[in-house]
Amino acid sequence: MPERDAVHDVVIVGGGHNGLTCAAYLAKAGWRVKVLERRAIVGGAAVTEEFHPGFRNSTASYTVGLLAPQVIRDLDLRRHGLAIVERRAMNFLPLPDGRHLLTGEGRTQDAVAAFSARDAQRYAHYGEELARIADLLREIAARRPPNLVEGAGLRGLAELVRLGALGNRLRGLSMRGRRALLDLFTLSAADYLDRWFESEPVRALLAFDSIVGHYASPMTPGTAYVLLHHAFGEVNGKRGIWGHALGGMGAITQAMAKAAREAGANIETGAPVHRIEIEKGRAAAVVLEDGRVVRARAVAANVNPKLLYGTMVAPADLPGEFRERMAHWKCGSGTFRMNVALSELPDFSALPGRAPADHHTAGIIIGPSIGYMDRAYHDARTHGWSREPVIEMLIPSTLDPSLAPPGAHVASLFCQHVAPQLPDGASWDAHREEVADLMIATVERYAPGFARSVIARQIFSPLDLERTFGLVGGDIFHGALTLDQLFSARPMLGHADYRGPVRGLYHCGAGAHPGGGVTGYPGRNAARVIAQDLRWRVV
Repeated sequence: MPERDAVHDVVIVGGGHNGLTCAAYLAKAGWRVKVLERRAIVGGAAVTEEFHPGFRNSTASYTVGLLAPQVIRDLDLRRHGLAIVERRAMNFLPLPDGRHLLTGEGRTQDAVAAFSARDAQRYAHYGEELARIADLLREIAARRPPNLVEGAGLRGLAELVRLGALGNRLRGLSMRGRRALLDLFTLSAADYLDRWFESEPVRALLAFDSIVGHYASPMTPGTAYVLLHHAFGEVNGKRGIWGHALGGMGAITQAMAKAAREAGANIETGAPVHRIEIEKGRAAAVVLEDGRVVRARAVAANVNPKLLYGTMVAPADLPGEFRERMAHWKCGSGTFRMNVALSELPDFSALPGRAPADHHTAGIIIGPSIGYMDRAYHDARTHGWSREPVIEMLIPSTLDPSLAPPGAHVASLFCQHVAPQLPDGASWDAHREEVADLMIATVERYAPGFARSVIARQIFSPLDLERTFGLVGGDIFHGALTLDQLFSARPMLGHADYRGPVRGLYHCGAGAHPGGGVTGYPGRNAARVIAQDLRWRVV
């Protein structure tokens, strides 16, 4: 007979940043919460680990900019050790012809003007339009979306009220703003940017955000939304910029864990979940792989919906239509992730020098044109990986010397595009080193001597990301950010309110609204819904 733990109000499956956020909010509200994390460390994909003696880095997620200010404030994360420093420059785009584009506060206008005076004039207006729509998106992200339900009862009426409130907010936009909103939700990034800019490097630099974690070409309809999704954050009160958490991304989740524990949450690591037990039509317990059963009034899942409903909930416990639609939940980021230990900083042909400089603190983007990015995607679709990949490199040790020995550095390489599943049944285990060599060689073309400076490397193919962090198909967002998987359709129409198809089962991860990125919004929004249901005893 399995051992049975004491009953909790809520048990949370997965100790990633959203699970910890959900746990902290619920515990602060007085509910008895237990978090179960499969790995030996909390944080999910937002962790800092040593990958070579003396070298630490953010293992998977690698930069901070979308973390909700409300979460930082409500959980008092700064008191629990979180400190975020801003990049000295925002983005650096080296070009094959020796030119470069370096953007950031006080420098973007002149940098763009070097390529196009017209684009420099239009850039401020572009930023203003994007900021207006990002403000709206920020509001939408902070609350649960209208949930489309059948019938005209009280629940349906409540959702109509919620829909009406959203409509009133949209009516507050000017007609120009409404048109921009439509464009950003439907157009490709290429089409949207073509309306603004004529310079290819400027378009390329901005288009990169439209494919981050998104297995698509910037010419794919809907990618303008992904660009917008990466624009609604802020760092230290400054909107639309990116920074570095001192100590790496793990500093965020360690602060969240401290906040949750201080509020009374119980967090257990090394506790992989086998299944969620459904009794009399409601989620009643979580069964661990070691046979223990953790009972609770509610279960919140901070895992990819495909993983949750494909392996953790028995098919017989799910409505047939729900099960069928969830089988088609789209995953796959096209991401190949590497961490490298460096003996010295890279010396870029477009901006020479190994001495620490502003461009070394920036997001260094290798993807000189939209056409290049488009070819990278199509090459990956047919070959399995792009032979001319898109890479963003960050060197966080330029802002945080604690990550590497004196004089040495660590770099994060976020590489695209690669196929989540290789063609012809090939295994990523057989090709990961070959592709890693390609990524290093690609940086070498822009920074000669880079390969020689690599002391050690840590490699995560899409399969590695799935095995290590539960990112199905290597999907960093827990599900593609496409129109059919956003807002009231995330993860499915009728279940956008963080409630699953089984009573007492909730979604608190990035597979719920508003989606991926280290935001904390899904965990925060789900905690509100769960607390409401516990108060009203409907679970």
